Amino acid sequence: MSRSLLAYGVFGALPLMAGCMTLPPERRVSCEDASRPHIRHSANGKTAFTEIDVLTYNIEGLPWPARNNRTPFLEEIGSRLAAFRSAGTGPDMIVFQEVFTNAASRAVTATGYRSITTGPSTRSRQAANTEGPLPGRRRILKGEVRFNFLSSGLAIATDFPMTRVAYRPFARGSCAGFDCLSNKGVVFAELTIPGMPGTVDLYTTHMNAQRASGVEAERHIPAHARQTAELAEFARSYGTDDSVTIAAGDFNMRNSDARHYTFSKKVPLENVHFYCSEHPDRCDVRQEWPHDDQWRRVQNLQLFTSGSVVKVRPIRVEGMFDGGPSGPVLSDHNGFRVVYEFSWPVAASAQAQCPFTPTPVQAAS
Repeated sequence: MSRSLLAYGVFGALPLMAGCMTLPPERRVSCEDASRPHIRHSANGKTAFTEIDVLTYNIEGLPWPARNNRTPFLEEIGSRLAAFRSAGTGPDMIVFQEVFTNAASRAVTATGYRSITTGPSTRSRQAANTEGPLPGRRRILKGEVRFNFLSSGLAIATDFPMTRVAYRPFARGSCAGFDCLSNKGVVFAELTIPGMPGTVDLYTTHMNAQRASGVEAERHIPAHARQTAELAEFARSYGTDDSVTIAAGDFNMRNSDARHYTFSKKVPLENVHFYCSEHPDRCDVRQEWPHDDQWRRVQNLQLFTSGSVVKVRPIRVEGMFDGGPSGPVLSDHNGFRVVYEFSWPVAASAQAQCPFTPTPVQAAS
């Protein structure tokens, strides 16, 4: 089949399917019913610690004809994550990408997490294009049409309370190639961790692809740069310097110095891959990292920064659904799981927005 005929087939099928595809329903857990983390104290009793882990997972929930027979794999993703959660070994927070189909939405819901937020939807209104056209010519047969067939495919799930949520689609003109078929953007959730002061600002996104977008670099690189600027502005609007910040998702920057350079200038967060490579004595790496610059060779990243009271650092990283102990490969992306250590002065525990009285275990130091 020629590429033109394939493109027409894809565009012909998507409008019929778009009305049948929805993001997972929103839900919230209260402070009283939220999960209570294990909190320990330093030997001198002055510092409190807890460990929170975050999974980012692109579940390849693409519709036919882009993908075929994904439902069994998506069902297994949902059931396995639900089993981990029930056993108490599941991630505390999960950020999903490519939740495009009803089967993908059911997979997110099936995990059992009691707080879920999503967005943008297919109909979420994009801001006007203020940057002008991208370089080169518009490629209609590569998906650069003026309306979206798919949502952003983004969702956040956790058993912690969400005290604020928001999302924003990238602006019109801030996409290139087949990525324009999806209303890509960013999702934010402010999370309260019982017993811990302050909040955690959690973001997820799925940014413009490179070669998979189907268009040349002169278009997809500036599109990614526009999205980077919009993500940074969104974070300034909703986040606070007082909060711990974690951003996780499919940033689509693999092997692109241009994308990494622009992103690092606009989004000054620390990269988990880079941190763990630089501090092997502080971070337990439980997956193969064959390159010294592994941080620039992957699509799925996690970024972090400490708050004014609560400090955060990654202490363990591992893959999920990569053919190892966590299960078989179920998507064209492996999950990337990071365990973070949060620490704060014990005296500040009284400022917790979701208080509880743990029986702390003393740490060795």
